Amino acid sequence: MSKAASAKDRVDSALTRLESMVDERLRAEQARADELAARLDKLERQHDELKKVAIEVEGRLERAMEYIRSLLAADQQ
Repeated sequence: MSKAASAKDRVDSALTRLESMVDERLRAEQARADELAARLDKLERQHDELKKVAIEVEGRLERAMEYIRSLLAADQQ
């Protein structure tokens, strides 16, 4: 085998290993991206639920404050 052919084989082998490493890294990054997307989706759903609870609590507090105001007004009369 000539030196040129040997060098070409080594370069081809190195390129194959590099491609395998890149493919492995891409798979790992895709899995991580999928995991992050799932976590983001879960957090967005939790955020929406918390917003609904906050709105409900705010409404209940407003009604309670109105009730207290009416009691205080009745007490002052």
